[in-house]
Amino acid sequence: MYAIVDIETTGLGVHGNKITEISIFVHDGQKVVKEFTSLVNPESPISYRISGLTGITNDMVRTAPKFYEIAKEVISYTEGCIFVAHNVNFDYNVIQHELQSLGASFKRPKLCTVRLSRKLIPGQRSYSLGRLCTTLGIDIKGRHRARGDAEATVTLLEKLIALDQGGVIDSFLHPRSKQATLPPLLPKAVIDNLPSTTGVYYFKDAQAQVIYVGKAVNIKQRVLSHIYSKANKELRLCNETADISYIETGSELLALLLESDEIKQIYPKYNRAQKRKAHTYGIGTYQDRRGITHIVYNRIKLIQDPIFTFYTEGQCRAFLTELCEQNELCPRYCSLQQISGPCFHYQIKSCRGVCRAIESVEAYNARVAEALQQSLSEDSYTLKVAGRKKGEVGVVLIKNGSYKGFGYVNESKTYSFEELETKITPRPDNNDIQRILRWHLRNQDADLQIMVPN
Repeated sequence: MYAIVDIETTGLGVHGNKITEISIFVHDGQKVVKEFTSLVNPESPISYRISGLTGITNDMVRTAPKFYEIAKEVISYTEGCIFVAHNVNFDYNVIQHELQSLGASFKRPKLCTVRLSRKLIPGQRSYSLGRLCTTLGIDIKGRHRARGDAEATVTLLEKLIALDQGGVIDSFLHPRSKQATLPPLLPKAVIDNLPSTTGVYYFKDAQAQVIYVGKAVNIKQRVLSHIYSKANKELRLCNETADISYIETGSELLALLLESDEIKQIYPKYNRAQKRKAHTYGIGTYQDRRGITHIVYNRIKLIQDPIFTFYTEGQCRAFLTELCEQNELCPRYCSLQQISGPCFHYQIKSCRGVCRAIESVEAYNARVAEALQQSLSEDSYTLKVAGRKKGEVGVVLIKNGSYKGFGYVNESKTYSFEELETKITPRPDNNDIQRILRWHLRNQDADLQIMVPN
């Protein structure tokens, strides 16, 4: 026996979503044997957008029975039946949640006509109920109303039963099959082929557009956690997912770096974090009319040939403050003090006094150049992490404090810093990348090694 179900609700998702109409057709495999249809008072407002789609208004449901008043009928009509719906998890989960809120348990075997149609009627551009009914010549009397959609699903199921000559329905209903629990557009083979390794995964819609990018230490396990989540955002994401691809990275650090880069490049619909592109600041130098070297910072587009790049004004000032103190430079010429005359540091004897010509311009400029060169050397290094396979290591390259990208090299070979530069895939630097690198440098994993250039 099949219980073909369709519901209309106050909105998307499961939690907080209330039923406004329900229709159940009980089918014995040959014909409909009984039917239950009712409007439902959701005890919460129906939005204008939903009313415009379904035609169900707040006035229509004001005197309708509340869900607890029809709960016995819902349980009775579906008892002993296979619960069938077009995108079954949505209807099933909403009804299950409503019944659980009343203290009733609800467990039925499920069959999804979207997944079944993809298997038995392959090659369709869309598997929405409306498109399938148009293709198969099924007339829907009352689209986006529970009874009209449920009745159309009955006819669709009958056609699918007739097409099933190889026991597909039985295989879908097998207790070990995951067909009923997977998103409607996603083939089971896609999940089966996911690796249990570290990397980045991409959820794609029916048009092959990436709608979500994530990273995981175990790709398959993380994807399944999305699929079986009850969160509304996850449900919407999974219902749109038709394919999942992945890139193995070997290391969690490389997965984090790649994920961040991909989110900014692709701008997926369901990724919120890391989309913002922060303004980049640069540090450069120039010489004034007296020939004194000034170290300055500004937005990157206003700095010609920046020596260092940072992502906030505060980071620039912190770097220059440390540079100034460690090398006894003049803060007035390091953009730290906007004053005329000798700098305050000269007064407290922590500046050698180029601002009063006690030190020659040439000597001061030489010390500035040496300080900058030393900082460049300290800010150029590589991080070695686990590779994707035996005999391989991943390499992250930072030059002059800027992230340049990552790549993979032979573990048994020795490379100079310059050689490693040719082995990486260049990738853009940004504040999120720097945050990831700082976190890993503070919390170094056992497989993370720092290699400074000669």
